This record gives sequence, structure tokens and C-alpha cells, in this order.
Amino acid sequence: MAQWTSAVGAAQLARQLSQQSRPVGPGTRKPPAYRALADGVRLLVLEGRVPVAARLPAERELATALAVSRTTVAAAYEALRAEGFLESRRGAGSWTAVPAGNPLPARGLEPMPPEALGSVIDLGTASLPAPEPWLTRAVQGALEELPPYAHTHGDYPAGLPALRQMLADRYTARGIPTMPEQIMVTTGAMGAMDAICHLFAGRGERIAVESPSYANILQLMREAGARLVPVAMAEGLTGWDLPRWRQVLRDAAPRLAYVVADFHNPTGALADEDQRRALVEAARSAGTVLVVDETMTELHLDDDIDEMPRPVCAFDPAGSTVLTVGSASKAFWAGMRIGWVRAAPEVVRSLVSARAYADLGTPVLEQLAINWLMSTGGWEQAVAVRRGQARENRDALVAAVRRELPDWEFDVPAGGLTLWVRTGGLSGSRIAAVGERVGVRVPSGPRFGVDGAFEGYVRLPFTVSGPVAEEAAVRLSAAARLVESGASSGAETPRTAVA
Repeated sequence: MAQWTSAVGAAQLARQLSQQSRPVGPGTRKPPAYRALADGVRLLVLEGRVPVAARLPAERELATALAVSRTTVAAAYEALRAEGFLESRRGAGSWTAVPAGNPLPARGLEPMPPEALGSVIDLGTASLPAPEPWLTRAVQGALEELPPYAHTHGDYPAGLPALRQMLADRYTARGIPTMPEQIMVTTGAMGAMDAICHLFAGRGERIAVESPSYANILQLMREAGARLVPVAMAEGLTGWDLPRWRQVLRDAAPRLAYVVADFHNPTGALADEDQRRALVEAARSAGTVLVVDETMTELHLDDDIDEMPRPVCAFDPAGSTVLTVGSASKAFWAGMRIGWVRAAPEVVRSLVSARAYADLGTPVLEQLAINWLMSTGGWEQAVAVRRGQARENRDALVAAVRRELPDWEFDVPAGGLTLWVRTGGLSGSRIAAVGERVGVRVPSGPRFGVDGAFEGYVRLPFTVSGPVAEEAAVRLSAAARLVESGASSGAETPRTAVA
């Protein structure tokens, strides 16, 4: 069986190589052609723009596309094999890899205990404090509505009927007619994804994922035994690269595909409506179930967003191809572990049946609290507070990082909770390791990739404000200077993950 899970065409690879503008080595003599080609491919792999386990073009095809000799390409491929960035097998071709010693994703950056936050600025978790007084009011409202439920067994595997109806009505108000039978309430978005993966993607099944993608979901899929097929995002904040998605769906035939259309975590990208329609059509044609994570949907922060694109499920209203996952954790509060799935009624029934072997159901009191918020208008008011907090934090962090780390590159997203930052050629894993020593905690880029990609990145959530954001940038700058000076050599990459 071939070891590659996607393919890169000769013309596509030539175009990506031509777009590289950074010099291979400042102040050094121009390298031989084969060395420049090998370094270019290596950089594309490390930055995730060419996925790991992607089949590269045959030597003759790439030589023609680049207008170089086949000998140059053969020598570049041989150099990449020697360095661990390429593997080959007769009859199967050559595919990208990462060396065995490269930092690989680990389990995640669990939130720091509150008592440890005094000495360390925690930028590992993309979550904000609860928007008060709405949390307190929601819990009080839930307690008032609890007595009738307390007289029952309390097990609602599909969720409380009132909340299922409320969520269905909200989708209908967004222009996607939805019945309560199309909704299952879960224990957060992670609970929803766990149920979906166990139902649709058994051990060894392929799941296509954006590259980069949300670290905790990637780890959940790994532990379920899935084979992850990375699909590189388009440049900047422009969303998905549709030609790549069509190719992966056609060639790899994944059982599932997982995407974040709205303010993607970690990049902040927003897919436009044409991309959403096209991806649904491609998934339907390939027989792939498309799982769309909407946890960031309501966190649009800029006034110039006049109207959000229609939800991805608008292009598959019956829910046979698109499964939509929502959550209260990002828009409201991470401590409110309420999520949901919107899908076809028969899919929801299968998810509910499978749940008997997992968590049985979601806490009643928390469901009542979310239902109270959504039925009283409190949800909209709380989310407005959350948007204001996130906007102020984003602007403060952006200004601080630009001032303290002018060589770091990033695009400012119009929503969500995260900045995806290229660290000026420094190792994101080293910055994460040294950062903890100087009092700032950040997740490195490889946490969000498959098999060690994105070594030159870190994710910075805008969860701190004002002076704290400024101090975080000062400490990151100190960490970067230590890494650049080599003081971090030997530092071990912390085995931690992210929310």
C-alpha cells in the first residue's frame, strides 16, 4: 500500500517554489541549483504549504515545469531523502516526510490551574473569562426551571427537548429549515466530534483536515486511530484552496473531512460563500462526510463585515453530506460544556444510539442555562460583550507584538480568537520551551499540523488585554532573543496542547 495520502502536481509545486521570496541563507553565496530546490521543498513542508505524506511529481515532470535538468531534480530529491524530508519506494513514487528527530505534535496545552497564573501569562488557551452578569443570570434561570426535570430520571441522550427545539429554531432563523430531530446536544464540541469520529471513521479510516487545524481535534482523531490527510490552507486569510481539496477528496477518498469555515482556528481565515458551496459539492461527489465546526461563527469582530457568508449546511440543508458542530464554549464560556450536532435525522439517531457506550448524555442544568440565555435574549447580549472583549484584546496584542517583535509576520483576522504568527525563521517549538522559562506560555506551530509541519509558527490567542498583552509581547521578545542566541539549545519541547 502506498505511503502517500495526497499528491502535489508539477505545475503546482513549481508555482509554490517561485513564490518563495526569502533567501535561503543571509550573507551566503548562491547555493547550487539542486540545493536551492531541496531547500525550497523542505521549507514548504516545514511551513505546511506542502503536506507531509504528499506524493511529489516524477523527476522528469518537475524538471520540465521548473525548466531545469532532470539531474538537478534527482540530486535535490536525493538530498531530501538523506535529510529525512522525502521517502521513496519503487512503484509508489516519492512522498514528503519529516525527519525522525523533528518535534511532533503531542497531547495539548491543558489550561493552567488558576493559582499558577500569577507568575506566567497563559496564551495557550483560546478562551475568555465568563461574560457577567450573564453567566450568573443563566444559572439562576436554570435553577428556576429545574424542578420539573428533577422528577424525571434525568437521562436525555439526544438532549433536552426544549434546547433541541431552540437550536433548531435558530438554524431555521438563519435560513436553514431544521427540525429538533436533526439536533443532538453534546458535552461541548469535543463531545460532538468524538461521537462523529466513532460513528463514521473507524481505526485506519482517512480523515481530511485543514493544515493547520485545531490541535485538540487532531489529537482526538489520532487517538481514534484515524489516518489524517492534511490539506494546506490558501495564503493569508482567504480560506480554503479548492483545487487541493478537490484533488485530495478525489485521490484519497477520505471517509470524513473536518473544516472550520468561520474564523478558522488557528489562522482566523474566513471561507467565502463560493468556497463553501464548492466544497460541499466536492464532498458530495467523493462520498465524503463533511464535518463543519462552527464554534467561532458568532465571533465576528470588525464592523466592515456587513453580512457573514451563509452557513456551510445551507448548501446541504437535509444534512446528509454536511454535519455541523456548534458550541457555547468560545462564544459564551469554556466552562459551559454545551455543544451540538446538526445532521440528518437518521444520522442523529445513530449518534444517539452510539452515545450509550460513551457519556450517556449532557448535564441537564447546563442545558437549561443555555436554553434560558437563548430564549430571553441573554445570549445575544452576552455574545456582544464577548465580541467587545475579544476586539480590544486583539488590537492590544497586535500592537504589542508589532512593536516588540517587528520581524514576526501575521495577518489580522476579522474574527475568532487567535493570531497565527510566523516567527521570523525561529523555531516555534524552541520559543514555546523557552517562553515558559521567561513567564509566557504559547503553543508551537507543530501542535496544529500533521507530523511536524509549521515549525516556524506559534499561535497567539487574544485572551489578555492592555498591560498584560504588552508584557506578554515583552516576554515573547525575550524568549525569541534567547532562541536566536542559541541559549535554548537542548531545551526540550514541552509535551502540552491547546484549547
